[in-house]
Amino acid sequence: MWYQIKSRLNFLLKSSNQHGIHSPFVYDLITKCFYDKTSFSAYHNLKVLRNELIHNQDLVKIKHYSEASKVFRSNHQKISTILKDEGSSYKKQKLLYRITNYFKPKNVLELGTSLGLGSAAMAIDSNNSIITTIEVNKNISAIAKKVFKSYQLKNIKIDASSFKDFFKKTNNENLDLVYIDGTYDKKSTIENFNSLLKYAHNESVFIFNNIYWSKEMTEAWNIIKKQKEITVSIDTYYLGFLFFRKEQPKQHFTIRL
Repeated sequence: MWYQIKSRLNFLLKSSNQHGIHSPFVYDLITKCFYDKTSFSAYHNLKVLRNELIHNQDLVKIKHYSEASKVFRSNHQKISTILKDEGSSYKKQKLLYRITNYFKPKNVLELGTSLGLGSAAMAIDSNNSIITTIEVNKNISAIAKKVFKSYQLKNIKIDASSFKDFFKKTNNENLDLVYIDGTYDKKSTIENFNSLLKYAHNESVFIFNNIYWSKEMTEAWNIIKKQKEITVSIDTYYLGFLFFRKEQPKQHFTIRL
């Protein structure tokens, strides 16, 4: 907790907005997507979905596959508690919605479905996108499946594999958008990035959740963004964005949302 408070203060001191951004690509992304104030109708559905899960007191059996899941004190948790501790915030959901509609990716991969809030945000109004989301905990993925069915999100496919097993069997030729939301330690985060790298192309965007969740996660983010394949990286504190655009000079941006 103290690390997150300290890192948030440091972020605010060095972050900026769109002013002074000389890259047309990054400037357009910030002004037309990040800072888009349009009240999209999809936001209402996302809010309704959140409220349904917030008030859901059903118990779910949990297996502790990751560092994040260890925040739970028992192997049975209320759905409302899972939402509070693991689910995407409403602010993140809205940003994921705008990002997906801005770039219009065809092939999307999400590592870490949880209750499906991030998946739903990327799927709503994205009829041309096929979203594959990975959730090894079958009890949680079963809830996400119900969410997708109730909101008629037919463009989402859930795979109940571990990340490593998924990488062994996947035959994706390319990935247009990747949302990494299921690793919370340095080693696994870097390993997953390296496994995904071969599926990236010039227009791909990789999005990392929780880059300030711990000192280790920030270290992983700082190592990954320096890789030679990355030309543009954007730190918004809540999410980290990576781009592979060869026509862009290598630059890093720290942007307030």
